[in-house]
Amino acid sequence: MIIIIDYGMGNLGSVANMIKKVGGKSIITSDKKEIEGAKKILLPGVGAFDDAVKNLKKLGFWELIKEKVLVEKVPIMGICLGMQLLTKGSEEGDLSGFCFIDAYAKKFKFKNNNLKTPHMGWNTVFLQKKSKIFCGVEGQESRFYFVHSFAVECYEKRDVLMSTDYEYNFTSGFEKENIIGCQFHPEKSHKFGMILFKNFVENY
Repeated sequence: MIIIIDYGMGNLGSVANMIKKVGGKSIITSDKKEIEGAKKILLPGVGAFDDAVKNLKKLGFWELIKEKVLVEKVPIMGICLGMQLLTKGSEEGDLSGFCFIDAYAKKFKFKNNNLKTPHMGWNTVFLQKKSKIFCGVEGQESRFYFVHSFAVECYEKRDVLMSTDYEYNFTSGFEKENIIGCQFHPEKSHKFGMILFKNFVENY
């Protein structure tokens, strides 16, 4: 059972539907007791960084998530803004993230005026290390759907799981022990998104 945390900022229904499609079970919840019992956590997110931090703290989820991830070592996957929340912070806001990953989200800055933000649409993801989350994808040109104006910069190279080029390379996914982040939206990414969710259901 995967606990999808509802803190008022996410495309939750699409995530739950994709998990169901690949044979997994999930609950969308804002109930602290259900989160306390979580064996796997999904943290989606769409919107502003500071608003997300405030919502998670207001609902009493912040310290609980830290306990689950750092002490109990429960697997967590952050999607889009959810990924950025797992880092130290973002140029978009003033508040700190969870600091699970030594990384920071920075606004795209382009020399090429033809490139727009948000980075929206399909783009290729390049695997940087082996991972259970990418089982069955190796050797294929995997494409995922993105919508974001801020991109994560990892300061520990070993944490980088995937990279993507949008004028320059940015970290489109990271993994450190039980912590996974995806900048793209696997719930909107058809075949490859289904593979990622299936691996999260079966391999963690």
